[in-house]
Amino acid sequence: MNKGMNKGKILKEKRRSPILLLKNLLFYHWRSLLLMLMGVYLPLQVVEVLAVKIWQDEGSFPWDVPILMAIHSTTNPRLDFIALVLTKWGSFWTALLVLSVITILLLRKRRWRTVVYILTTAVGNLIINRTAKEFMHRVRPQLWVSKAPEFDYAFPSGHAMTSMTLIAILLILTWHRPWRWLVLSVGSLYLLVIAWTRLYLGVHFPSDILVGWMVALAWAIGVSLIIKPNVHRHTAVNSTIKTETTLLREEKQLSKH
Repeated sequence: MNKGMNKGKILKEKRRSPILLLKNLLFYHWRSLLLMLMGVYLPLQVVEVLAVKIWQDEGSFPWDVPILMAIHSTTNPRLDFIALVLTKWGSFWTALLVLSVITILLLRKRRWRTVVYILTTAVGNLIINRTAKEFMHRVRPQLWVSKAPEFDYAFPSGHAMTSMTLIAILLILTWHRPWRWLVLSVGSLYLLVIAWTRLYLGVHFPSDILVGWMVALAWAIGVSLIIKPNVHRHTAVNSTIKTETTLLREEKQLSKH
């Protein structure tokens, strides 16, 4: 009788064990899963929809030209000057300068894991942008003569990807600090300003900007989930250097195979 009861209990526990494991995994990793859904999957879904549409129609969306013309209707010499100056703040060289300073500071603190994250995200952003432009071959708008003409392909916007990558990196690195909301607020304004300059100057369609944002956001968040630049924030203070300069337990296990 006891043997039968024990067998029944064991079978019941075996049935429950996968459910219990799933429950524990979801409970432990729910933040990462939610971040992956909101920050990687959904942006890439937007990119897929827009990219397929552009590839099939080889044109612009119904809302691209009206938005451009509405912005162009506000042109005046003063805004011309402002747009020409501000658009440089979203260039690769501006992001390179900012990220170089941050990287030097992190190297002095031996934050090697975070440095690897910055380099991987920044270089990957550049490679993705150049590859996508050459693959999609989308020409730039030709609705009026631009004050700052560009001669390469338009899709996705390099300025949009660069500015989003910069802000995403800063936000990820400061997420566990009190001033993260300041970074988010100022960063959002910065993204909108750079996007406005590209549309005002007539060198991008709005869809170029949107896709640039989504690709850069998905890449920055995806890389952070793998490299985990903020992993030391969840460990003891005296283990900060160790977690930044050595492999994590799961990374060591993978390296053995």
